[in-house]
Formats: sequence, C-alpha cells, structure tokens
Amino acid sequence: MLKAGTQKRLWDFLSLGWLPTSVRLLVFGSWGICLGLAALVAHISRAPSYLSDDPEVCVNCHVMRPEYVSWRHSSHAEVAHCNDCHVPQDSFWRHWLFKARDGLWHATVFTMRWEPQVIKLSKRAEPVVEQNCRRCHEALISFTSLREHAPGDLRCWDCHTEVPHGSVRGLATTPGYLDPSLPPVGPNTVGPRIGGREPRASGEGAGR
Repeated sequence: MLKAGTQKRLWDFLSLGWLPTSVRLLVFGSWGICLGLAALVAHISRAPSYLSDDPEVCVNCHVMRPEYVSWRHSSHAEVAHCNDCHVPQDSFWRHWLFKARDGLWHATVFTMRWEPQVIKLSKRAEPVVEQNCRRCHEALISFTSLREHAPGDLRCWDCHTEVPHGSVRGLATTPGYLDPSLPPVGPNTVGPRIGGREPRASGEGAGR
C-alpha cells in the first residue's frame, strides 16, 4: 500500500493538479473530443465487427464485394472463411498482429480511395495464403510433385487460377455485384442519348 502522501502526489500528477485550472480544462476537453471522435469513427466503421470471423464483415468496405461474391459461389465457401486463408493460423499472436496491421492498412487504402479496380494479393500476403493452402491440402500435396518445390517457388494459384475468386473479377465484372437502375423517363424525353448526341427522329436518314 502506498502512503497517504504518496497517493496524493500520484493523484495530483495523474489529474494534472500541477497545471493551472484553465489549462487542465483545456486538456481534459481535448481528450474528451478525441475520445468522442474515436467512438464515432468506431461506430461508423463498425470496428467491433472486425474482431469476428464472419465473412460478411469484409463487405463493410463496398469495394470488397466482388471478392465476397466470387468466394460465396466457390467450393471454398462451405469449408473456409476469409480469415482461414488470409490470416496466419500458426500462432495466436501472429494471427492477431497480422490481422490488426492488415486491417489498418486496408482502412487507410479504402478511406483515401487508393484501391485499384481489381484487388490482388500483396507480396506480403502471398506467403500467408500459400501457407494456409498447404496447411489445408497437406494430404493432397504429399501425393503431387508440388512437394518438390520450396514455398515461394510456385504458388498454388499459378496453376489453380480460378480458386476461389476467379481470374476475371473487378468492381464492374463480377456477376451479381452491380444492379444498375435507369432513371425514370421524363415526359419530354424522346429517347436515350447515344454518345452524347440526340437520337435521330424516326425515318431520318432512311434510304441512304
């Protein structure tokens, strides 16, 4: 137990009692604003959901929907979720450190709108996915010539190009992703504009 005098000095230090009252109010007010903004961002971004293994969490960022849809229609959908493939499974600490680092990087990329039209694995993530492929398919690998290759010499997807997300995908190419709707036709609209030009009237140009 700390002595009464020591406890008082410690409390004065932690409560900023050594600062003028006006400065203390400013500091505590700033801390309150920062905590409030952090709570708001966590709520808007659904931050607590990223602690789960639910694949639907990945589509919190709409740009990941092509990857989700292609996975959902693949054979892997019944046996493996996003984290099973994309996050290390060999260590509890490595699992969560990798997930936190990757999540912060993804949040930065999507917030700044740096994402490409077609999202691909980063070089840093390739060994993780490769290791998880080998972990799940260890029995099959032992009967193939792949065991002769060191990890990194030949990636599983160099041959299995369609697994599980397909070789052709993107924000505008994944079936079931885009559901466009046309605006209602106004009363004075003759027809759709083609290439920025007004459509020709009926019969115009006939006989040419």
